[in-house]
Amino acid sequence: MNFQVRRSSETIEVLLSGRLEFTDHDSLPDIVELLNGEGTRRFILDMDGLTFIDSAGIGMLLILQDEAEQRNIKLILRKLQGDVLRSIELARIGEVVAIER
Repeated sequence: MNFQVRRSSETIEVLLSGRLEFTDHDSLPDIVELLNGEGTRRFILDMDGLTFIDSAGIGMLLILQDEAEQRNIKLILRKLQGDVLRSIELARIGEVVAIER
């Protein structure tokens, strides 16, 4: 998985691309660290470029949700499609994390 970051006054947007899977767990601390930006209220994961997510990737989303919640930041998953959307729907992540289509 690769990611790029865009920042505005109250929002951090992380653009994900490639595959989000177990081998990406080393990147999670870098993404969690982004939550520490001063004044951040919304943290958006733009998943338009993501082609695959496995159960470990879904677990990482849940960890990120927990970290965001502890900081009173709203985590939003955006632009889910294809197999990634199906995996997120099957795991019922939308019950825990906000999803924008």
